[in-house]
Amino acid sequence: MRPAPVAHPAPAGPPIARVPVAGVGLILAGILLVAVNLRAAITSLGALLPEVSQGLHLSPTAAGFITTLPALCFAAFGTITPALTRRLPIPAILIGAMLVLGAGQAVRAVTGSTIIFVITSTLALGGIAVGNVLLPAVVRQTFPERSGLITGVYTMTLIAGTAAASAASVPIAHAFGGWRAGLGAWAALSFIAMLPWFGRSFSGTKEKQTKIRVAKSKLAWAMAVYFGLQSLSGYATMGWLAQMFRDAGFSPSAAGLLLAGVPFFGMPIALLMPALAGRRANPRGLVLVLAAAMIASYLGLALSPGRGAVVWAVLWVALLALGQGAFPFALAMIGMRARTPQGIVALSTFAQSTGYVIAALGPLVVGVLYEATGGWTLPLGFLLAAAVIQAVVGLIIARPRYLEDELAKTVVVSRPSHPPATHPHPVS
Repeated sequence: MRPAPVAHPAPAGPPIARVPVAGVGLILAGILLVAVNLRAAITSLGALLPEVSQGLHLSPTAAGFITTLPALCFAAFGTITPALTRRLPIPAILIGAMLVLGAGQAVRAVTGSTIIFVITSTLALGGIAVGNVLLPAVVRQTFPERSGLITGVYTMTLIAGTAAASAASVPIAHAFGGWRAGLGAWAALSFIAMLPWFGRSFSGTKEKQTKIRVAKSKLAWAMAVYFGLQSLSGYATMGWLAQMFRDAGFSPSAAGLLLAGVPFFGMPIALLMPALAGRRANPRGLVLVLAAAMIASYLGLALSPGRGAVVWAVLWVALLALGQGAFPFALAMIGMRARTPQGIVALSTFAQSTGYVIAALGPLVVGVLYEATGGWTLPLGFLLAAAVIQAVVGLIIARPRYLEDELAKTVVVSRPSHPPATHPHPVS
């Protein structure tokens, strides 16, 4: 049987459960509630890190280690998600992920032990890692014909949650007695995110699944590199952009506002980008636009970071936000480059777990180069080079093809003496 032409959307598989419109509405609410939790635990800690460090008597080394935990945990915990999906329904896994996330945030907000704080933060980030991997598959399963739109909506919700936690954690801490309240308040949101999934937890039947060996796929490696490089840029600028503007002559408050401008400009981009990608069989034009915006922003920051001219600083921030539209673009491409829900989970796991290892290098390398040179030319040159490589890899993942098809060809080519397989799916 001939495979479907690559210009057409891949089959998405059955929805999580055959439910009426009201049930689908609950799933959409669940997707958005999970999304709003996927960065709040990180940015709330970032906003209150000086107070947490003082309260727990953290050394600078310990505080620095805590800031690297997200990327490391996303890489480590994301790898367990395919094994979970072979044993449990996806909604049940999401309930567990949100429970672990909420419990981790709650316990770390009351402990006086540095070790327990790190352990519970790690558990919370593990819950986020599982949610990161599963949401693209949930969207494709439940909304196969509107996956681009729903991906955009949940990505915008994720960014909004990021900004809200960053902006509100300090005021909450001031209003309710300290940093513990500022961190613990977000645990309640995690527990609320569990509720829409209870009715879906064990409905329907589970199909027998085989392990997909994603590491044999060139597409998967290209997706991982692209995801990793765009995340590298995101983490590096999140950690250092405010310092760049301070060094350019802006006040700390103005630098903070300029940093907040990245998610502000990024929300409409996040909404539109997956839908734009989904309308194109080969979205190479979007790859080039995103890379060009990122490169222009880095050049502007290096050559004319502002020096008190707010209009230029805002322009570089807006271009940076457009360039970081590569994040929702990458999420959309994960859903578009696999034919089955199992394939989406496997590709999402590999791309994000491997990608976040690459991303963890961003803040570290930028910090080392900044300390070594005392300026931003070399760090921005490093980020610019990463953006160029990201563009090249992006052109590879833009070519219309599917993970399962590539792996099936690998199986046939690696076993030429055997007769052709009688089914199109890859085997372990």
